[in-house]
Amino acid sequence: MYIRDVHVDRGLVLAPMEGVTDLTFRRLIRHVGGAGMVFTEFIPAKGLAQNIERCRETAKFDPDQRPVAIQVYGRDPGALADGARAAQELGADVVDLNMGCPSKKVCKNSGGSSLMREPLLVRDIVRAMRAAVSIPFTVKMRSGWDVDSKNAPELAVICVEEGAEAVTVHWRTRTDLYGGDRELDTVAAVKQAVDVPVLFNGDIIDAASAAEALAYTGCDGLMIGRGAIRNPWVFREIRHALYGEPAVVPDATEKERVLMAYYAELRTRFRSDKGTLGRMKKIARYFTQGLPHGDALKMSVFHSQSIAEAEAALRTYFDRLRRYEAGHADAFETAA
Repeated sequence: MYIRDVHVDRGLVLAPMEGVTDLTFRRLIRHVGGAGMVFTEFIPAKGLAQNIERCRETAKFDPDQRPVAIQVYGRDPGALADGARAAQELGADVVDLNMGCPSKKVCKNSGGSSLMREPLLVRDIVRAMRAAVSIPFTVKMRSGWDVDSKNAPELAVICVEEGAEAVTVHWRTRTDLYGGDRELDTVAAVKQAVDVPVLFNGDIIDAASAAEALAYTGCDGLMIGRGAIRNPWVFREIRHALYGEPAVVPDATEKERVLMAYYAELRTRFRSDKGTLGRMKKIARYFTQGLPHGDALKMSVFHSQSIAEAEAALRTYFDRLRRYEAGHADAFETAA
């Protein structure tokens, strides 16, 4: 898949996730392999343009993370244009408008998915951002604000008319937050309405969910968020199942190696043990899903009072998982 001249291999993209897709997590995903493009966390456009240190830090990326998209949010066309320009100056391959974040903080300031209620403002924003940069420009949105206003197809047309070169659509509405009833027709309607690449977003956790989404909607690619925290190898799994590329089946040792290396780098980036431990717990919430006795591991990490305690719980767990994979069905029971 191409977004103008930017090649997004197999159309597989790591989604922007606040408090997750920082430089460290993107390094993990690149190390594991399979993603065709990665997104930064979303960044306030005004802060990025004003060179605020925290915002510039969020936008940092390694050369081997390319292609990389920097996503900005806000509601003022001029500020968003300035933020897009700053993203281009920082070397982004793509700049993206956040029109999909459902968080109260972002929506309260009329950014994120709240923009979907103001199509005339969206037109002005997209026009201003497109005029501000020469790199590819894209938009990420939800299917609508609520079940009665699923206007993603109409908004996608507006965005493309004003120069957006790809659109990502999450099947949920803003009021769904992270729940709701799975509905793919609106995403399919977006794909039918525009002639630029459309990426599907929402609950892609494995090859089966990826195949279903692509077949039903006709989308050109997939943007994967929480599924990549749960299983950083999901991009490789999809490549194998859908495109016949070599299979990668990580065992307990590989999972431990990748997770512990990620945690070790977290310690070098956070300024406090409290911050490191908080991020460890956040990642463990997803990473443990689907693992044998994963709930018990999650609770052990959640209840840890120090980094050392959390790491000890993880090493004990993976020792047990190795025995379990070797055929010792009672590994967890006997080791408890």
